[in-house]
Amino acid sequence: MSEDKKEEDKKIKEETEKNDKVEEYLNNWKRAVADLENYKKDQVKLIEEFRKFANLDVLAQILPVLDNFNAALEHVPENQKNNAWVTGITYIKKQLEAVLKNNGVFEIEVKIGDEFNPEIHEAIDMKETKTDTKKTYKVIKIVQKGYEVGGKIIRAVKVTVE
Repeated sequence: MSEDKKEEDKKIKEETEKNDKVEEYLNNWKRAVADLENYKKDQVKLIEEFRKFANLDVLAQILPVLDNFNAALEHVPENQKNNAWVTGITYIKKQLEAVLKNNGVFEIEVKIGDEFNPEIHEAIDMKETKTDTKKTYKVIKIVQKGYEVGGKIIRAVKVTVE
C-alpha cells in the first residue's frame, strides 16, 4: 500500500471514531436531558404529596374543637335554637368545617346499619346479641365522626356495633 492510501485510511478511521464519539456524547446528553425531565416531574409529584399532608397535624388538632362544637349544638334546648348566640356558634362551626374541607379533610360517611369495616371504623363498644355467632357486625351508634385526607384516614369513625 502506498503511503497516501495508508494516510487516507488513517484519516477515515480517525473521522469515523470522532463521529462515533460525537454520536455517543449526543446520546448521553439526550439521556441526561430525559433523566432531568423525569427528575423534575418526580419532584413536582413529591411536592404535591408533601403539601397535601404537610398540615395534617394541625388539621387533626382542629378535629376535637369541631367535635366540641357538635356536642354543644346537640345539647341546645329547643326554645334556644333561634337564639343569636346559638346562631353564632353554628356559624363558627361551619367556618371550621369549611377550613377543613378547603384543606382536603373530608368526613367519612357512615350511617346506622352500615356493616362494620375495620379500615374506617373503630369499635369502642359491642352490644352482644343472644346468638353472637355472626361474622359481620352492624353499626348501631356513631360515637365520633371520622375524617380522611386524600384517601388517608386521619381519624377512624368511632362506633358501637352489634
